[in-house]
Amino acid sequence: MEQFGREYARLCAAVGAAPQEAVLRRLREPNGARGRLDLAAQSLSLQTCSALGRLLPGAAPFAALALGDCGLSEEGVRLLLHGLCSNTTVKSLDLKGNNLRTMGAEALGKLLRENKSIRSLTLEWNSLGMWEEGFSFFCQGLRANNFLRRLDLRNNQINHQGAEELAMALTQNTSLQELDLRWNNIGLLGGRALLNCLHSNKTLKRLELAGNNVPGDILKAVEQALNHNQDREAILSEAQNQMNILSKEVLSLKDEKNKQFMDFVDAVDKHKEEKARSEKMSVARISQLQDALDEQYSIMNSLKTKLQMTEAALALSEQKVHNLGELLNAMKQEQNCVAECHFRELQQQKQEGADREGRLLHDLSAASEKNLLLRNQVDELERKCKVQQDQLFQVKQDLTNTTAELKLRAVEAEERLETEKRRFKQSLEDMESLRVKEVDRMTQHMEASERSMHNRIQRLEAIRISLEEELSQVKAAALTERGQAEEELIKVRSQARLEEQQRLEHLKEKLRLMTESRDEAQNCCLKQKEMVAEAQAKAKQLSLYADGLRRRLDELQQDLDSKEEEKVTELNKVKVELQEQIGHLEAERAAQDGLREKIAALERQLKALSSNHREALLDKEGEISLLLEKLRMKEAEISRVREEEVQRASFLQNAIMAYVQGSPLGTHSSRK
Repeated sequence: MEQFGREYARLCAAVGAAPQEAVLRRLREPNGARGRLDLAAQSLSLQTCSALGRLLPGAAPFAALALGDCGLSEEGVRLLLHGLCSNTTVKSLDLKGNNLRTMGAEALGKLLRENKSIRSLTLEWNSLGMWEEGFSFFCQGLRANNFLRRLDLRNNQINHQGAEELAMALTQNTSLQELDLRWNNIGLLGGRALLNCLHSNKTLKRLELAGNNVPGDILKAVEQALNHNQDREAILSEAQNQMNILSKEVLSLKDEKNKQFMDFVDAVDKHKEEKARSEKMSVARISQLQDALDEQYSIMNSLKTKLQMTEAALALSEQKVHNLGELLNAMKQEQNCVAECHFRELQQQKQEGADREGRLLHDLSAASEKNLLLRNQVDELERKCKVQQDQLFQVKQDLTNTTAELKLRAVEAEERLETEKRRFKQSLEDMESLRVKEVDRMTQHMEASERSMHNRIQRLEAIRISLEEELSQVKAAALTERGQAEEELIKVRSQARLEEQQRLEHLKEKLRLMTESRDEAQNCCLKQKEMVAEAQAKAKQLSLYADGLRRRLDELQQDLDSKEEEKVTELNKVKVELQEQIGHLEAERAAQDGLREKIAALERQLKALSSNHREALLDKEGEISLLLEKLRMKEAEISRVREEEVQRASFLQNAIMAYVQGSPLGTHSSRK
């Protein structure tokens, strides 16, 4: 920020103008470190506007620029906004109270077309709507802008034609979310145009139209359309989140099934390799046996003497073969029993995993529903707070207007009394001079003086009567205004009740939509479960095919040693698979624990939000009670002022009567 200030001073010196000290002080303030340049209520010269406009293009060291109530000229506004057109860091711009007109509206339209960083624009207390051509250019810029989120156009003298231009711009704008049009001259036609544009605009969430003479039914329709936009965005975001979660789950399931299929293919390949090795070994042994038989045939004649010994050995070998066959059958039965036990355990584990998955999905859906209900309650309470704030603001305004009118009337009455006092004093002085001059002619013109005094007394009586009538009129007007204020309060309360009923109906509709989305999510879960069941059936088929291959391999195995080795390898494989399944189950358990922790964290966040909201509601109730107390104090002060005015009028009347009765002319007439 200091570098920015030095550049500003250098540019001012280059054009031969002294830099403004107020601007330099603001550039050196510590709030510049927070990304905000506040030049509000500073009278910026044309040279300062030119220098700032030359420094603003590109990246500035602040994200918010406040230029409210600066008394900017049309040329100064054009220079500043021309510099902001290519700025990339300013997110918020405040130009309220600068009386912007045709050239300012055109510069703002160009800014909205070219700038891509500004998200909030405040234009309160200007005159953009007085010239239709300039405001039309501004609306064209708003139509081409797709980055602005908030726009404040309060007190800009926008009529129904300007509102129609603004509605045409909103039909093509897809970024604006908040628009404030309070205290303009939109009227019935402008309100209808804005309501019609909301049928095609789905991004606008807030539209303020108070103080525009717009009928209540149009305001209610606008509020319903805005609520519909808010609900639509919430539903779309929730559906998108659910789709993302489901896609992630489907991808994880696909990866897991692909991994299982690849493991099964690897196991089949290993079995094939072992089968080929066993066939090679069996062929080699058959060849060896054939050679041994040939040798035995060649030496048959020489071994006739050992026939008995060989027969005994043969009987022993047959007995051993029979025993080994029994052992082999027993081992096969044990292997089948072990395989069946493992298969049952796998089925049970799969069933338990499916049940856990269903319970987790049910818990997640319940938590999401609770979260949505709490969010809806928070939104409803916030809207109620906003409505109450607007009502309090309206009541405050009415109270200030009535107090101002009463004060003005009291001041006028006091001024009238002062003028009457002066006139009476002047007339009394004239009478005194006449009395001094015409003492000698008192006896001759006594009747004429008595008539004149009677006439003056009648005039004073008429003036007193008129003053009393004015006081009674002021009192009656105050009473009528108070009655009107009470009637308006009653109307506001009834309207609030109607709005609450409409909101309840809207919440019911929203609940119905949420139930439909929940049913859709349940249907998606059922489809996923069917896919899982199909995958399990395929896995069963593959396991049956593997069992057939194992049986074939068992039939092809002839030697006991090779069978024992295959049995050992199969047991090792089963152990490895069981360990892998145990690892998968532990990973699933860890994932479930993580989900439970996330659910607990979300519940804690919801509790914190609810507590904060309760505190905010308590603060608002305290503010409302303070405002009511202030209102009571103002009413007491008004009544006190009225009593003082009555006392002053009575004192004045008594003083006039006393003065009239105590004057020399009055005494003389009374004596006569």
